[in-house]
Amino acid sequence: MRAHPGSARRVVLAGSTALVLGLLAATPAAQAVPAGPHHPGSLVLVGGGLKDDNSQVYGEIIKRAGGAKARIGVITAASVPESQDPDAGDPERCSNSACNGAYYASLFKKHGAADAQWVPIDLDHIANADSDSVVAQVNAMTGFFFGGGDQYRYVTTLLNGDRHTDSKVLAAIRAKLARGAVVAGSSAGAQIASGPDMVSGGESYEALRDGSSPGYFDDATRLGYIPRGGFGFLRSGLVDTHTGAYGREGRALRLAGDTHHDRVYALEENTALVVDNPGSTDERLSVLGPQGVAVLDLRRARARTTTAGWSLSNARYTYLTHGDRYAARTGTPLPAPGKKPLIPRDTTPVPPNTDVFYSAANPDGRPYSFRTTARELAARLQTRATATTYETRPGFTVTFTEPRGFTAWSDTAGSPQTLIGLRIDIAPE
Repeated sequence: MRAHPGSARRVVLAGSTALVLGLLAATPAAQAVPAGPHHPGSLVLVGGGLKDDNSQVYGEIIKRAGGAKARIGVITAASVPESQDPDAGDPERCSNSACNGAYYASLFKKHGAADAQWVPIDLDHIANADSDSVVAQVNAMTGFFFGGGDQYRYVTTLLNGDRHTDSKVLAAIRAKLARGAVVAGSSAGAQIASGPDMVSGGESYEALRDGSSPGYFDDATRLGYIPRGGFGFLRSGLVDTHTGAYGREGRALRLAGDTHHDRVYALEENTALVVDNPGSTDERLSVLGPQGVAVLDLRRARARTTTAGWSLSNARYTYLTHGDRYAARTGTPLPAPGKKPLIPRDTTPVPPNTDVFYSAANPDGRPYSFRTTARELAARLQTRATATTYETRPGFTVTFTEPRGFTAWSDTAGSPQTLIGLRIDIAPE
């Protein structure tokens, strides 16, 4: 059976050694990013790994697109085109844009959409992004889904080069969103919703050690970002995906610190961040699915670089799970009805963690390592714990502290689910 679209941990575009200079004309780092336009529509952003049987997420997209009358346009330009897929002729093994478009279209129909169609834009069909016939196809849709792969391919296919302006198709999708449509995406399809400083690659340890650079790089461990960003549907925070599964909390915090953003929405796999009224003062977010969304809050944090290396103090980690809500304007989380404050009773020490960012270099590493230590701490009377990177020379220590006001919530006895306001400090060893 062919791989799930966009499931690879590291994707590199062929021949992408350099960056496209016109896409990297950055706003000065200290300048505030202006709010985007008000969108009465909604976003459903999945952290990758969306399972075929996730009826909650597929059902939410379809409901917001009109229920039984929903017509979903599927965009998979983040995938390789057929010309670059050696298995293009094998329907069981193919993983190209057309093949993945058909895959998602069939799933939306299976989950109850009246219609779902591939929108034929990819690296083999860039001209279609300005095709009047494809615009007409888009205008007939009531919702849109962007598949996974590499978000830089969306930049290449749907934005106009040096100008970073909308193609006709993207302009049509943006107009549909403004009139109330739903725009959804998974993995790269969620990343591309980002505003300025969209992440383009990187791993946590290398990010903490070396910092970030504007551009797209063949070295998949190097923390890169696109200053002009993605499509700008969600601007109240940076977006990262596959967070716990790939240990990306470190890279997300470093990118936010380097680019002077005060918040990151760190999405988990098979789980959606649902955004109502994106871009407005009433932007409201909620979580749907089996994992969660971490809100990394740097409003009171301080980042420093010394001869010893990079450090971050006084960040906050809030982990939201199914049914939890979040008001973007005030930064206020609200646990789901039915969840109750957890009273810790465990007196044993928090288990040691020597691979807090689930390094790809560690053959014995485990995903969701950062979240695991945070929850282990919340379950105990202990109020402080440390964890370290797998790599050393330099290594980094992450300190988890329960400050005044920290709370943990759960709908099951003794097992922390939602965490609000855990303090995070990172320091070089």
